[in-house]
Amino acid sequence: MELLLDTRLIFGRYMRQLMRNKIALTFGVLQPLLYLGFFGPLLTRMPGSGALYDGQSVWQGFVPGMLVMLGLFGSAFAGFGIIGELRLGVVERMRVTPASRLALLMGRIGTDVVRIEMQAVLLLLAAFGFGLRAPVFGILISLGILGLITGCIASLSYAIALFAREENSFAPLLNAVLLPLVLLSGILLPMSLAPGWLNALAHMSPFLYVVNGLRDAFVGDYGSSAMLVGLFVTFVFTAVSLTVGALTFRRENA
Repeated sequence: MELLLDTRLIFGRYMRQLMRNKIALTFGVLQPLLYLGFFGPLLTRMPGSGALYDGQSVWQGFVPGMLVMLGLFGSAFAGFGIIGELRLGVVERMRVTPASRLALLMGRIGTDVVRIEMQAVLLLLAAFGFGLRAPVFGILISLGILGLITGCIASLSYAIALFAREENSFAPLLNAVLLPLVLLSGILLPMSLAPGWLNALAHMSPFLYVVNGLRDAFVGDYGSSAMLVGLFVTFVFTAVSLTVGALTFRRENA
C-alpha cells in the first residue's frame, strides 16, 4: 500500500509537469504523423500493395508499426529528463525522502505511459481519416501492448541515463540502438520482403514479434500464432526491462 501511495505521489508530480508542457505533449506525435501522411499514401499506390502485408490493407499493416515507433521514440528519450534532474540536484533531494525507491521509478514511468497513450489516440484518429479500419477490441489490445512497451523502454532509458549521466554520452547510445531496432522490426515494411539473412537477423529484435502481433489485432485475428507470440515477448521483455530499471534505480538511489 505504501508503494502505491508513493507511486501516486510521484506520478502526480510528473503529470503536472507534463500537462504544463503542451508543446512536448503535442509535437511528440509529429514524427509518426509525418510518416503516416507522407509515407503511407506512397504504399497505397505501390503495385501489389494489397499483398504487401499478407492480405491486410496497407493501413492495417502500416499503422501498428507507427504505434510501436511512437512507443520506441517517445519513451527512449525519457532518460534526458532524469539527467537534467541529476544536474539540478533533484534526484539528490528525492534520495533523502522516505518515498520508496521503486516508486520514484514507477511514478515516472506511469507519466510516460499516459503521455504516449494520449499521443497514440491522436495518431489513430488521424489514421482513421486516411482510411484505417480496425475492430475496437483490436485497438484496445494494441493500446494495452503499447503501454507495456512504453513502460519497459522508459525503464531502460532511465537505467541507461543513470549510467551515462550526461547528454553527450546518452544521445549516441540511443541512436546506436534505436535505428537498428526500427529497421529490423518491420515497422515500415514487413521483413518478409527482406533477403533471408536480413530476415533472420530481424528475428533477433523483440519488436518484430510485437509489430506482427499488433497487425493481427488490427484485423481481429486475436488467436493467431503471431498474436500469441507477440504477447509473450511483450510480457517477458517488460518483466526483464522493469527489473533492470528497478535494480539500477535502487543502486543509484541507495
